[in-house]
Amino acid sequence: MNHPATTQGSSGNVIAAICSFFIPGLGQLVQGRVMSAVIWFLAACAAGAVTWLLTLSLFPFGWFVVSVFSCISAARYRPGI
Repeated sequence: MNHPATTQGSSGNVIAAICSFFIPGLGQLVQGRVMSAVIWFLAACAAGAVTWLLTLSLFPFGWFVVSVFSCISAARYRPGI
């Protein structure tokens, strides 16, 4: 059985999701998923760079989109599954 602090919707996952919203991958890092954290962060950097190059805008739309998906990933994480 999973520890209550690591189940979906637990306070640990909520904190991880909030961390991932601001810096994609940080929530996964808090959860101990280093490789996933690196992938999310690199995806956010790439998406931010591509959207900046395409729009020449200071609004990091690509970074924001990846942040939302990273946040969802951290919130839905359930170890052992």
